[in-house]
Amino acid sequence: SCFLRHARSRNYVAESEVCKLESVPLDFGDYHPLKPITVTESKTKKMNRKGSTSSTSSSSSSSVMDPLSSVLDGTDPLSLFAAAADPVTTTASMDCTRKKRDKDDSSAVGSDFEPWSSKRGEILARYTTTEKLSIVSSRFSGKATTTGSAVSEKVRTRLEELDDLEEGSQKELLNLTQQDYMNRIEELNQSLKDAWSSDQKVKALKIVIQCSKLLSDTTVIQFYPSKFVLITDILDTFGKLVYERILSMCVDNRVSLPDNFSPECVNDTAKETCLNWFFKIASIRELIPRFYVEAAILKCNKFLSKMGISECLPRLTSMIRGIGDPLVAVYARAYLCRVGMEVAPQLKESLNKNFFDFLLTFKQIHGDTVQNQLVVQCVEIPLYLTLYSPAIDWILQCIAYRAPEVLLTEMMERCKKLGNNALLLNSVMSAFRAEFIAARSMDFIGMIKECDESGFPKHLLFRSLGLNLALADPPENDRLQILNEAWKVITKLKNPQDYINCAEVWVEYTCRHFKKREVNTVLADVIKHMTPDRAFEDAYPQLQSIIQKVITYIHDFSLLFSVEKFLPFLDMFQKENVRVEVCKCIMESFIKHQQESTKDPVILNALLHICKTMHDSVNALTLEDEKRMLAALINGFIKMVSFGRDFEQQLSFYVEARSMFCNLEPVLVQLIHSVNQLAMETRKVMKGNHSRKTAAFVRACVAFCFITIPSLSSIFTRLNLYLHSGQVALANQCLSQADAFFKAAVSLVPEVPKMISVDGKMRPSDAFLLEFLCNFFSTLLVVPDHPEQGVLFLVRGLLNVIQDYTWEDNSDDKVRIYTNVLHLLSAMTQEAYIYHVDKVDSNDTLYGGDSKFLAEVNKLCETVIAQILDHLKTLGKEETLKRQSQLALYFFNTILAHGDLRNNKLNQLSVNLWNLAQKHGFADTKTMVKTLEYIKRRSKQPEMSHFTDLALRLPLQSRT
Repeated sequence: SCFLRHARSRNYVAESEVCKLESVPLDFGDYHPLKPITVTESKTKKMNRKGSTSSTSSSSSSSVMDPLSSVLDGTDPLSLFAAAADPVTTTASMDCTRKKRDKDDSSAVGSDFEPWSSKRGEILARYTTTEKLSIVSSRFSGKATTTGSAVSEKVRTRLEELDDLEEGSQKELLNLTQQDYMNRIEELNQSLKDAWSSDQKVKALKIVIQCSKLLSDTTVIQFYPSKFVLITDILDTFGKLVYERILSMCVDNRVSLPDNFSPECVNDTAKETCLNWFFKIASIRELIPRFYVEAAILKCNKFLSKMGISECLPRLTSMIRGIGDPLVAVYARAYLCRVGMEVAPQLKESLNKNFFDFLLTFKQIHGDTVQNQLVVQCVEIPLYLTLYSPAIDWILQCIAYRAPEVLLTEMMERCKKLGNNALLLNSVMSAFRAEFIAARSMDFIGMIKECDESGFPKHLLFRSLGLNLALADPPENDRLQILNEAWKVITKLKNPQDYINCAEVWVEYTCRHFKKREVNTVLADVIKHMTPDRAFEDAYPQLQSIIQKVITYIHDFSLLFSVEKFLPFLDMFQKENVRVEVCKCIMESFIKHQQESTKDPVILNALLHICKTMHDSVNALTLEDEKRMLAALINGFIKMVSFGRDFEQQLSFYVEARSMFCNLEPVLVQLIHSVNQLAMETRKVMKGNHSRKTAAFVRACVAFCFITIPSLSSIFTRLNLYLHSGQVALANQCLSQADAFFKAAVSLVPEVPKMISVDGKMRPSDAFLLEFLCNFFSTLLVVPDHPEQGVLFLVRGLLNVIQDYTWEDNSDDKVRIYTNVLHLLSAMTQEAYIYHVDKVDSNDTLYGGDSKFLAEVNKLCETVIAQILDHLKTLGKEETLKRQSQLALYFFNTILAHGDLRNNKLNQLSVNLWNLAQKHGFADTKTMVKTLEYIKRRSKQPEMSHFTDLALRLPLQSRT
């Protein structure tokens, strides 16, 4: 009980010096910890592998043994397999590998080529129908095949099966909706895979032929592009299956063919199988399925001859001339280009021939046959022409990819010569390089003007031109004229959907090349067109895109909000969730691009309005993640607002923000931190010497925090903010306000629940409370006593609260807290405290080591020690002996660090605790040995000789 009356007298400065790390002079030489690691070549025996290189990051020549190589004696098991393989096969495969590709950069397809897969979804979404569709479905009777040994019998059976398919063993499914049709196609795709995996190759071929036939049917013409996408997916699957099957037959002794193999490397069995497939396909009677199925396995020509693909492509191109329907023919050409680009991108001549063939037959589109078909289906010419776009766009994209300017110019001239060429013009602008189009913008505008109004819609042509100008810049002198010409056409569009689709693209061009005035004019025009009949309600995605483009190019927010029509434009977003999304985009852009803090009233008013919109969208159903995101954006804005030295204006802004954003707790927390920071900045400016005016201002800041904290729901947030704000008040010499914060924190501790939610999971609160109280004790050391309250009134109050708090039965946190209180009380008895708050007198100055004060501290200490010992007694049961051992050692270390062990009672207590820690064999022997070594080391220090006697009284017990 005499513990703190004889608390060890501390010289903190001397202790700090002793604890400092010893400085050792170090000659770095070549060494530096951040220097790259040296990789040295190991001198172990290696297999002679061609092309392997060993890089060293320094010129070190030391040979370091590689442990893995040494175990394997330099040979790895995979290399051994390869070496043991058939030498003839190995030699042949090595010969194949040595033959490198003779291709230049223009032949390979790079990442700058937009693949078909990226267009697929857009086509399926755009070309839809509500009309009923039909599909021819084979019954796949599957006659039992005889297992005769004669090969001719097997061949005859297979040919009969193919004939069976073509001679009408099918049924037609009528009146299918678009979704039913798509499901049926997907079923066929799955049937193909199933048939293949169960080795029913003929059945698989039947399915592919049946699907290809569907591509000759144009009864529901507006669905044709989507039908093409779905069916060519099946063809692609088939082509891949056949190729992989033949490739797998080329594997000899586990050695597979390299990517760039030559036909000489392919064995006879694989070649025969490959030829067999081509013969089967050649026997298909109808042109369209024969063309599509052969195109699907075009890549397999690689197994037969070097020139196979280059001979095949022109023949397939010529076959398309036999297809009468221009729409079916153009999609066949598109498929050939698609396959050609995949397997032989270097054979551009065939692709060009394909396109020029199409130009020769272009006039068919406007012929009588097509016109009659459109009358029957009630389809207008402009709609019909848009069906060609995906196919022609793709053909032109393939031809234009890395093509020389001369070729592009030639193609453009050829398109010019054709009458009614709007469709081609659109595809040229979609497929050619943006730089090529942008450089000739005025030429294209001239061609668009000459186009026939009744054909392909003009606004789509301007949209395609606008998309190019968003990617590449036209000549500077033409820029304004281009905008005027385009906008003349766009502003006359009556259909709001056509208008907004076009305007959306040209807004980017305007923002990219022009200033505030032009942007404002364009936004005003959009408002004028989209407000009548609330047309904006059907165009939210495009309107959102316009906002996104404006904020992408205008990063100066004072300029942005001075655009007169910007905020009225935002008013068109009347659907709440869309409005909030737009507000989030603007705030994200502000936080990303606003480099310096601002006090611009234009920005502040606009962004407060936007943040208020986001805040007001929060309701009981809003998800926590969404709340967090909104709060983070609003906090980002709050942090960027600064009125410089006008601190009062800054506080007024925070008060206004508190009233506007009261439903988002993280925003209130940020405001409290910001106001505390404002008080500390004031202190910094005044160098700690407050005038009457600044003292009143700081008290206003403290009051803001004091009345805001209780509105928060999270109890630990409140506790930490009371502590933090109390520290700020103390630093600004607001002693009574600091006391109020600390009292509030003390009175809040009993309300801490046993379990709290952390990241959506319930966890015990003990660890969080222990952490908070340790921080609190550290602050209480420097808090001076109130003249009208008793000695250490805050510490007493906190101890009473801890005493009354209901702790978990299996928790020792209460004792750990009491032990930390002993650390605090020990520090309080020192003549000079370890730290102070500038211009605030702590108890060491107020009491000056007064004996009555020390007696009060000692009484408190007796109470705390009694509590700890009582708790240790309660842990005497068998199931809690381990905890008793750990706590006894913890308490022993506290006495060792803070007590004066020349006091006999204290000395005896420490010995008893040491023995209790080891009594039941739960003590960690390593820890006990190290502790004893530490005591012996300390005994050699000045005025610590009594530790020698203590060490002799502390026996080490073995666990047995």
